[in-house]
Amino acid sequence: MDTSPHQLDDFFMQPEDPKVPGRQGIKESLRNGLGLRARIRLLPKVLSLSERYIIGALLVIAAGAILAIPVTTYFHFTTAVADDGGSFSEGLLGEPRLINPLLPPATDSDRDIATLVYSGLLKHNEEGKLVPDLAKSYEISSDGLNYTVYLKRDALWQDGKSVTADDVIFTIETAQNPDYGSSQRISWQGVEVEKIDDYALMFKLKNKYAQFLNNFTLGIIPKHLWQDVKPISFSLSELNLKPIGSGPYKFDKLRKDRLGRIISYELTANDKYYDGQPNIDRIELKFYASEDELIDAYNRNEVESLSVISAQNIKRLKYKSRISTKQIRLPRYFGLFFNQNKSAALANKNVRLALSYATDKPALLRDILDGNGIIVDSPMIGGILDINSAVKKYDFNQEETKKILATDGWKTPEGGTILEKGKNKLSFKITTSTWPELVSVAEHIRDQWKSVGAEVTIEALPISQLQASIKERNYDILLFGEILNIDPDPFSLWHSSQKRDPGLNLALYDNKTADTLLEEARQTLNILERMQKYDDFQKLTIEDMPAIFLYSPYYLYGQSKDIKGMNTSIISMPADRFSNIGSWYINTKRVWKGSK
Repeated sequence: MDTSPHQLDDFFMQPEDPKVPGRQGIKESLRNGLGLRARIRLLPKVLSLSERYIIGALLVIAAGAILAIPVTTYFHFTTAVADDGGSFSEGLLGEPRLINPLLPPATDSDRDIATLVYSGLLKHNEEGKLVPDLAKSYEISSDGLNYTVYLKRDALWQDGKSVTADDVIFTIETAQNPDYGSSQRISWQGVEVEKIDDYALMFKLKNKYAQFLNNFTLGIIPKHLWQDVKPISFSLSELNLKPIGSGPYKFDKLRKDRLGRIISYELTANDKYYDGQPNIDRIELKFYASEDELIDAYNRNEVESLSVISAQNIKRLKYKSRISTKQIRLPRYFGLFFNQNKSAALANKNVRLALSYATDKPALLRDILDGNGIIVDSPMIGGILDINSAVKKYDFNQEETKKILATDGWKTPEGGTILEKGKNKLSFKITTSTWPELVSVAEHIRDQWKSVGAEVTIEALPISQLQASIKERNYDILLFGEILNIDPDPFSLWHSSQKRDPGLNLALYDNKTADTLLEEARQTLNILERMQKYDDFQKLTIEDMPAIFLYSPYYLYGQSKDIKGMNTSIISMPADRFSNIGSWYINTKRVWKGSK
């Protein structure tokens, strides 16, 4: 407000208002001089209504600014950290049946729950590195044959009893005993376990094995609960559905439908967990028979998180603002494995080379995975291992394909479209599973190869029939996936001794130099030397072309945006998304910066 003498004179020259008596008195009071308080009391009588509103608003702003000082100071000098409390629900594929780390999982749900309830000696952290879990520390002898493990003394089973070396020994011996039918038996064959004391034990190997530490991620089961369960009843025990472990979460209750099927499962934070009680109080898991049902359940608000999402189904999700789709690396890849014993054409390296140039991998990644993965050119999966060597690539080039085939003597007969060479036709059958993603991949490849003169038929088989075909190696080309560990041992996938079942050498690859490299690598403890051997192996394999390596899809985990603290970038299997669930949180609190 402008309070010039002229405006004051104009104000006092106005006629007297009978409702405001004493205007001249006010004038005289101001001229004769009054105290500050008196002047302030008289000020409203001098100001217009609009001027009063303006000053009132300014006073409110000033008061707000004064009150905001302690609030802004508090937020400036404090930080938000994880707090206890909260819960979430997650949809999983398949009904749980055998929540037991020693038994073959009936569904993915079995593995998921076992990871939450049980703990191993070691586990993978967010970067995929092995770190202590039940183990406090471990030592490896200079000859690489003895592994001494020291257990955490404060580790307890969820019923309150201590975890000791006896539990670890019992678990390993049960896995080794063929009467129990453990899926872990092959990993522990030839390993001796010796108790040092209640919290220390030694594992003795007959031969060096560089990847042996991977075995220590096996969940340990409590001896005092399982020791009286006979082998014939091992898979029938109620503990397989109501497990007691030493992990971050413990079984609370399950719910069944009227047909007796388990439809939900509730876990609560383990207040006895040796690494501290997890932040999130409760997890509800709900089970669905297919991914379609899982997506529909999310769209009906039945669950907040999704255990897995196919790249093709992301677009079906509603409420995308509520969910974060995590792209997590998984050491697996899909490829076309050539059976050179079954197809004369595929026994010709020039044909295999030509088909490699005819395969448009970027198109597969774009059209089928919507970019949710990486192109793979090697059996060792780039980006998973510390192998920096650039490998030879066969980039999509149909003209190069035609040139190679023409030079090799393949011609199109008059009136035909399929290339021939003597009595052989460029005709193949691709065998794969009925999984929609792989069927789409097979169809894309069929169309790509058709344009260079190859004829492809597709055989999509249900899992039981596909397993039989794989066991008998009854296929021309197998479109399938290979799974490795984060620190992999590709011996069973590529060594010539593994060409027949139960080996997994799907391409029936046979190269003595490659065999030697694989044998030496698994006994080389020095990581740099081991990676060099694997680098030499992958270069040799790529040159021989027993397969076309296609892509490694991301594992897509749909997690509720309410959950924070999940920073995992790579996992060895889908259940490992829960490996560091103790650091997840929903609620937060503020603490002074610098305080603990």
